[in-house]
Amino acid sequence: MAKSPNRLLASLSSEVFSALAPQLKTVELRFGDVVAAAGATIRRVYFPYAGVISLVVELDVGAMIETAMVGRDGVLNAASALDGGVSLNKGIVQVAGSAGTLEVDKLRRLANEFAVFRSLLIRHEQVLFAQSQQSAACNASHTVEARMCRWLLHMRDLADSDDLMLTQDFLAQMLGVRRPSVSLVANTLQKAGLVKYRRGRIRVLDVNGLKKGACECYGAVKAHYKRLLAD
Repeated sequence: MAKSPNRLLASLSSEVFSALAPQLKTVELRFGDVVAAAGATIRRVYFPYAGVISLVVELDVGAMIETAMVGRDGVLNAASALDGGVSLNKGIVQVAGSAGTLEVDKLRRLANEFAVFRSLLIRHEQVLFAQSQQSAACNASHTVEARMCRWLLHMRDLADSDDLMLTQDFLAQMLGVRRPSVSLVANTLQKAGLVKYRRGRIRVLDVNGLKKGACECYGAVKAHYKRLLAD
């Protein structure tokens, strides 16, 4: 049986994946789709094959700040489905793609049957928690330019593309800053030859340059993933 484009699923043994694969239903992830609502009962979990889902926190004043991202290296809401069954974050499709979905009752049955699958889901939740903590520290301590470099690199990794469909308004929301700040930094990065920005699209031109401009959080998040999930 062919391996899944989702890296978590691809890391499973043939025995576990063969039991899981027939239960998966492929769905389209369209930009802007809300695939999880904070406080809502989880009906299904998402294993992205392509595309990126942002986990965000909405504030009463109308602001929306990103806490973590899930791409084809992860899964949305699996650990919460195993435990409380309620989503802790709002999940919004940030880059269109596709995903395999699994109904919660089937997820629980497979996790009970295969301890290695349950362990993988729990370790992934630890990675997301670490990413969320790193994001909070980053927002409090680092410059907008360093944060944007880090964010663009992470997005590029998950989207597996140098072309990112992003508006400045959306990027400002994800970083928790005002739009003029994003516009100023985007112009700075473009003049430095690191990116090319057109309305609604950012193309990464110099990955190494972005890495030099990024804060330590980019490497820290990658290290968390490698330590907990690489095996």
